[in-house]
Amino acid sequence: MSSAEASRQRLAATHIGVAVAAFALAAALGLIQALSIADVAFPGRSESLYYIAVTAHGVLMALVFTTFFIMGFGYALAQVELGRIVGRGAAWVAFWLGVVGSAAAAETILRGQSTVLYTFYPPLRAHPLFYIGATLLVVASWIWGGVMVASYRSWRREHPGVAVPLPIHGMLAAVIIWYIATAGLAAEVVGMLIPWSLGWVKTVDPLVARTLFWWFGHPLVYFWLLPAYVLWYTVLPRVAGGRLFSDPLARMAFILFVLLSTPVGFHHQFADPGISSGWKLAHTFTTYAVVYPSLVTAFTVVASLEVAGRMKGARGLFDWTLRLPWGDPFFACVALSMIAFLFGGFGGLINAAYAMNGMVHNTAWIMGHFHVTLGTTVALTFMGGTYWLLPRLIARELRFPRLALLQPYLWFAGMVLFSTSYHLAGLRGLPRRVYSGALSGSEGASWHGLTVVAAAGAVVLFLSALSFVTVAAGTWLGGRRIVAPAFEFAVPLRPVTGPGVWDRLGMWAVAAVVLVALAYGYPLLHLLSHPRFGSPGFQPF
Repeated sequence: MSSAEASRQRLAATHIGVAVAAFALAAALGLIQALSIADVAFPGRSESLYYIAVTAHGVLMALVFTTFFIMGFGYALAQVELGRIVGRGAAWVAFWLGVVGSAAAAETILRGQSTVLYTFYPPLRAHPLFYIGATLLVVASWIWGGVMVASYRSWRREHPGVAVPLPIHGMLAAVIIWYIATAGLAAEVVGMLIPWSLGWVKTVDPLVARTLFWWFGHPLVYFWLLPAYVLWYTVLPRVAGGRLFSDPLARMAFILFVLLSTPVGFHHQFADPGISSGWKLAHTFTTYAVVYPSLVTAFTVVASLEVAGRMKGARGLFDWTLRLPWGDPFFACVALSMIAFLFGGFGGLINAAYAMNGMVHNTAWIMGHFHVTLGTTVALTFMGGTYWLLPRLIARELRFPRLALLQPYLWFAGMVLFSTSYHLAGLRGLPRRVYSGALSGSEGASWHGLTVVAAAGAVVLFLSALSFVTVAAGTWLGGRRIVAPAFEFAVPLRPVTGPGVWDRLGMWAVAAVVLVALAYGYPLLHLLSHPRFGSPGFQPF
């Protein structure tokens, strides 16, 4: 890699470095929570420490780690596939805004001033700097999205009759989802929570705030998933030695996520008053509809892997799975994350069903589900993506390759123990986010043993996280200098010859905005027209 090439990828590499640092701190905080719930003593164990760890772990893992990785991955793809990053100066400004905002929010959490349990739910009130810091991170991501769009538009002017590269298509779909989703978050945080936390208003309406949060909260999942799917569609088949089964199916799936990922929030509010059952049912339908592009993704990627196995000589029904490169760290990470995706999707269908949701709502089941989806499907894919990206971004050989290979299997084994235990404990009634699984009297007996198994899983997860951070840091600081490997993406079985209907991203973005307006317009106006009873802020921990 020449110095000019290294300079062009420094922006992406720096974002990945911040993501790894946030992941490291979040992993340690996650271990504290699991040991606390299992009533395993450790120095400094306290109720307040547990809830501080819950908030910090959620914010650092779900917002900081994911956002910085996605931004870095997007910049890397723009440089390689589009040959440019339009607005590099603005991108660096966005980077520092995101760093400062994340540090400010984390500092108030770790000082015990912002224990709001990640979900931005009034009447729990955080320090103003927490909300302002989170806002800066979102603004940074908006600038990133603008840079991605500007880079694409510049490329498009020079390539009017060419289909947008599939990796860029997926990342632009993620940008559209992010802009639409964060509109709800901005309305809540800037319009309600910051003035409330500063004391400019005495009360805030928790129900309106919750509704605006879930406008953002569920499509956030697809902001995480679409970059992961880009790796599944475009890198995984290439690493496996095969071809992409269908390029048009991938583009269709990305657009369906744009259309269907946002108008689904009411399935998180089945227990909330003020929202009619009809609107909750409508959002349930759209929640089940968004399952379809996930199934398309699963089919297309698995078919691509079968193509790879067949190209390597497999002839039997399933022996192609044995021809896949399970000894490659990137492949192992992504393949195991796909297995987790199967179980996470099944759990999501239960959460979206009114009757079954009532059984698991606010129980440890949700903790188990969230760690299968974000904690494995997304996080493990991003860890594998880091292994794949770093040699290409910084021209250094991956350090400790055996540890890198062991790490995803450790993560998967730890998550089986952790997530399965919490799913079962939730079905037995263990509440979500409790400091102690034992509780009082005999109630905790049926699930306390499961929390101990979950704690054992958390220890394995922490060892895996430590392995990942060791490999990433070792590569960055001491990896042998090499000629950077090329960014090579999967070639589809049938190449796309030109832009089609799925490439009309502007049209689909407008359609998505219309669907969101239909899904949220009347319910929000209805809530705002009710007699409203605001709440003062509470800081119990």
